[in-house]
Amino acid sequence: MGARRLYEALRDGTADRDPAPVMAAWLARAEGAYRTELLAGAGVLAARTGPQDRRAELLWELYALSRVSDVLLLSRQPPPAPGEEDRLHHWPTVGPDEYATLFAGLGMTPFEESGAFDPFRHEIVAVEQAEDPDEPVRITGVVWPGLRLGPVLFGRAGVRVRAGVRHAERGVADRSPLYWTFLRRHRPTVDESLGWGHNSQWRTDFRVDVRTAEGDLLNAEGRDDAHSVRDDPHTALLTPAERSDLLRHRCLLRTPARVAELDAVSPDWATDLYPFDWRARR
Repeated sequence: MGARRLYEALRDGTADRDPAPVMAAWLARAEGAYRTELLAGAGVLAARTGPQDRRAELLWELYALSRVSDVLLLSRQPPPAPGEEDRLHHWPTVGPDEYATLFAGLGMTPFEESGAFDPFRHEIVAVEQAEDPDEPVRITGVVWPGLRLGPVLFGRAGVRVRAGVRHAERGVADRSPLYWTFLRRHRPTVDESLGWGHNSQWRTDFRVDVRTAEGDLLNAEGRDDAHSVRDDPHTALLTPAERSDLLRHRCLLRTPARVAELDAVSPDWATDLYPFDWRARR
């Protein structure tokens, strides 16, 4: 019944097959106990209470559901760079109404506000580079809606922005690896499922972000209150501001100041960072 089953049904279909009946049939089975458990579980995760085994099951199920969201959003994303694989080729295309119906049926609340840019609510999809390097980030369009599950952020809204290079660099803020993410059509992604086996990959934790009156709790399940670098040679070469960007935006916004040293450590450093243990309250 879980989201993994829906993901696999979408994956095993063909790209030109209409996924709407598959989604509708799955949702019809999910709108009862499954929906109730999700909504109750979001409160448990936000409050950071409850037995650890229940919390683990909730984190794994939300991760599986986030994979479903990722593949259903592919058709709304920019094409990949020339020479790179177009991941949309493997997945069916769904319209915005089908996407909204699925997640509304699970008790999620969409948001599309296009006011001030906020990395808690907004994922940068495309950057228009302003001539003034100090021009702040400004939203110019919404590509897909964000979703809340009770008090927990389920998915950020995808947005196009205009910004000076000192705030968001075109080709980095919109094309560098996106962490805590399974799949994007137009950029590399990194989550903790990568490299694990057929079943083990589904024991990946969902990232829990919560907005409260006291502030934002980012990656609430993380273990390190500071942006620890531990013994990681890659994150050790990022500045504190760059590590903060990586946690808040889930990607780097500009070419790192010490990029030459990072390249010397590993040509694959951009996908070898390890921010998954970090958390912060802002």
